[in-house]
Amino acid sequence: MNRDLRVLAAAGALLLTSATTGAFAQKQGGILKIPHFDSPASMSLHEEATVAVNRPIMGVFNNLVMFRQDVPQTSMQSIVPDLATSWSWNEEGTELTLPLRKDVKWHDGEPFTAQDVKCTWDILSGKTSDKLRLNPRKSWYRNLEEVATNGDHEVIFRLKRPQPSFVALLASGWSAVYPCHVAPRDMRGHPIGTGPFKFIEFKPNEHIKVTRNPDYWKQGRPYLDGIEYKIIPNVSTRNLAFVSGKFDYLPGVSIPLLEDVKSQAPDAICQTSTVLWGSTATSRPLTTPICGGR
Repeated sequence: MNRDLRVLAAAGALLLTSATTGAFAQKQGGILKIPHFDSPASMSLHEEATVAVNRPIMGVFNNLVMFRQDVPQTSMQSIVPDLATSWSWNEEGTELTLPLRKDVKWHDGEPFTAQDVKCTWDILSGKTSDKLRLNPRKSWYRNLEEVATNGDHEVIFRLKRPQPSFVALLASGWSAVYPCHVAPRDMRGHPIGTGPFKFIEFKPNEHIKVTRNPDYWKQGRPYLDGIEYKIIPNVSTRNLAFVSGKFDYLPGVSIPLLEDVKSQAPDAICQTSTVLWGSTATSRPLTTPICGGR
């Protein structure tokens, strides 16, 4: 899933702020303007099931671990630490221990601790009185027995039976850590995270705006001052707006329209990437062009 999101939203929050190699000379500053295909029901990543919220809001949060964003295909080998500094399994493969980064703060200034991790997965598992309005990924954690804390900077995921792929679930773009001190209902309208971008505003059917987190724990990141997502459901309207120079990046251009966009915007940089879509047994190639660099 994360690889598909990276291809479809290559200029989005995760790619622009992830720890990538220094292949490109990055410049500080600027507001990235992107047309967005739909207006999500809320800003609560854990209560939504489409990339309409995932793309613009992932950069507000951090995961415990994440897939590297500079490799062409996700795998267990491409998982790297994020809020966790490392991870290890016990001999039975039923306990996953993750030491956590220190001196990380939420966007409202509160310190990030192991309790936030426990609260997040207790809510996702349906073990708390504070419920999510919708919980699309509750089934992911049927094998999760409990989340335990060891002080403020270590968590242990205890499973009912061995599940080596559990780390991949934690690396998904849907596995952000939520703050313990903010109620789930408040996250729907104004999400608080630890990520490179701070939420500014969501106007349904109009726009979503995020701004640079000046206190982000990854030094020097993010490069951008902010990102503005203009909600435009119509594909042709999005394409025309990009061609006219209103946007810096155009995700999800259809193959038939790619040449048309390139001919009308010759200064744009368009690339076509192919990824596998579906399960390992039934995966099929998905080719998706993206254009940017206006």
